[in-house]
Amino acid sequence: MQTYIKRQLGQKIEKSLKNYPVTVILGPRQCGKSTLAKAIISKLPKAIYLDLEKPSDLRKLENPEFYFSNHQDKLICLDEIQLYPHLFSLLRSVVDETGRNGQFLLLGSASRDLIQHSSQSLAGRISLLELTPFLFSELETQKISYQILWERGGYPKSLLAKNLEQSYNWRENFIKTFLERDISQLGFKIPSQSISRLWRMLAHHHGQIINLSQLGNSMGLSHTTIRTYIDLLEQTFMIRTLPAYETSLKKRLVKSPKVYIRDSGILQTLLEIENFEALVGHPVFGASWEGFCLEQVLNEVSDWRFYHYRTASQNEVDLILEKSKKIQLIEFKTSKAPKLSKGFWTIHKDLKPDVTWVICPVEDSYEIQKNVYVGNLKHYLQKKLH
Repeated sequence: MQTYIKRQLGQKIEKSLKNYPVTVILGPRQCGKSTLAKAIISKLPKAIYLDLEKPSDLRKLENPEFYFSNHQDKLICLDEIQLYPHLFSLLRSVVDETGRNGQFLLLGSASRDLIQHSSQSLAGRISLLELTPFLFSELETQKISYQILWERGGYPKSLLAKNLEQSYNWRENFIKTFLERDISQLGFKIPSQSISRLWRMLAHHHGQIINLSQLGNSMGLSHTTIRTYIDLLEQTFMIRTLPAYETSLKKRLVKSPKVYIRDSGILQTLLEIENFEALVGHPVFGASWEGFCLEQVLNEVSDWRFYHYRTASQNEVDLILEKSKKIQLIEFKTSKAPKLSKGFWTIHKDLKPDVTWVICPVEDSYEIQKNVYVGNLKHYLQKKLH
């Protein structure tokens, strides 16, 4: 049996259960939502877990109002709630009847936007939390290096597979299942072949500015249709779009977002890169590192706003984090002796950040100018500006 790996989100979920009648854990399929939920409810004397994909559990909810009222003194966990959105309208009357916090723990493989649409009637009674695949900071006690996480991605069954071949096979099956089953289950009437082709094209454009018209021309589809497909992939946690930074400085800026495949292991599989050696020699190597580090950073600083920055003259910064009046600039480099361009220093001078980091695979961190640091991912996560 695999050792249970503690998730950072666990404490937030336990706190939410004490403060809200309904807590929802959102995240992609197979990222560990069920395992985390079972670990949490195992500590509670009165808790029920129902998997809505399991016929025997689903039969218990043939009369959901009766079932919920019969177990109103318990925490009820419903897994894959997005398959039965009509249950949300019933939950309001149930939670209002008892007025008790910690009544429902819901697990969903759909985005915050999709769930919020279904759960509008629960305003003020519901807390939405997102679980990602494993983060680097969650693996320190497991002796799993950043390189293994980068190579395999963070999905538990991929990361913890016995060998790389099993890991790669799992990711291939995950992609196939997502395309052939998950899209239709979420109610999207979109040809799986079209989504598959776009997803793979976005993998080739990983870390680049999105050009909807160019993608549409390549696929024979309108840019509005491409936008719809990209929204679907984003709402199901498969991709992330990074918006462009807007500033009052008189600069001509690129306003289109950049796109990333969120899980590095899935990116490599979409590109048919089977191991780290093949990745090192692939044109996506630098962009893969950028996307891998980006996900780790953004999931650790979720209370910051995040952007990319690029001027019309192609000066750019990979990531800008902003909160209140604080600004961080972050560059991602694969070199152990990174060099920053003249354009980067121009942006640095214009924006006057509180701190700047260059995240690269070095052993030690060091300061190259006042508040400008070069360091590895672990160093940044330990010392990030709060």
